Amino acid sequence: MFHIPDTFAQNMIMMDEAVRRPWLERLPTILANCEQRWDLTIGPPFDLSFNYVAPAVRRDGTPVVVKVCLPDGTDEFPSQAVALRLCGGQGMVQLLECDESEGVMLLERLAPGTLLSTLEDDVEATSIAASVMRQIWRPLPIAPHPFPSVSDWGKGFTRLRQYYKGGSGPFPADLLERAERLFAELSASMAEPVLLHGDLHHENILAATRQPWLAIDPKGLVGEPAYEPGALLRNQLAVVFEATSPARVMARRVDQLAAELELDRTRIRDWALAQSVLSAWWCVEDFGESGQFGQEALACAELLAVIKA
Repeated sequence: MFHIPDTFAQNMIMMDEAVRRPWLERLPTILANCEQRWDLTIGPPFDLSFNYVAPAVRRDGTPVVVKVCLPDGTDEFPSQAVALRLCGGQGMVQLLECDESEGVMLLERLAPGTLLSTLEDDVEATSIAASVMRQIWRPLPIAPHPFPSVSDWGKGFTRLRQYYKGGSGPFPADLLERAERLFAELSASMAEPVLLHGDLHHENILAATRQPWLAIDPKGLVGEPAYEPGALLRNQLAVVFEATSPARVMARRVDQLAAELELDRTRIRDWALAQSVLSAWWCVEDFGESGQFGQEALACAELLAVIKA
């Protein structure tokens, strides 16, 4: 019997009941097929909001992780699988097996698996994240490939305006307009695009033995390197907003990433600002206007807006 947490099931149904309820009903069969196909035993899942991810042990005693991806129509599964294959374990968890028909991956299990978010030293955590970024970035494969582009993600601004009939809804009008303008300007002037992780924040970097720290859960995204730090900058915001001077802490993060990655400071800040507003919109799309994470993302955008270029 496989454990499907009630909160996980409720989140899935809340987001898209028509698609995800049938998937939830099929999930035990998918997991049973995984056990049989790859000769393993699956344990209780990790406490996550998206996808079904659980530790497992192969017959020979090898610890692994089973990840069953949601049928959400965004084509994220192919891009994740190809990104993992292209990285080949460099800076990233290794993909061991893949069932594209069911959207299932068998992954290396990282030990001890400590989240980067548990580090109390934000300067050290930021430096570790920068090191992982440098290992992941690589030239794009020859087309065709399954990866979306930064411009594809930027279409969220169009959906936002359509949703609010040309207005800004709960989004501060000036902040939204600035984010839209920055996203358009940065997209038009991008450096040579590479393969990015796309969602590299503190909860997607884990301590390991094969390498000190490795990334998990790549989106697989085409864009310039300066786009990547945005997800990290809008994460672990308690460290920022509980400080005496939140703007100083955020500016230090931007400065540190620019120095360690050898990237333009202003582009990092501006991408992060635009992404924060876009991230808030994605929260509205997924959870409605009352989503806590959307408010945090907007607060991050407002803070970035006051940092000097």
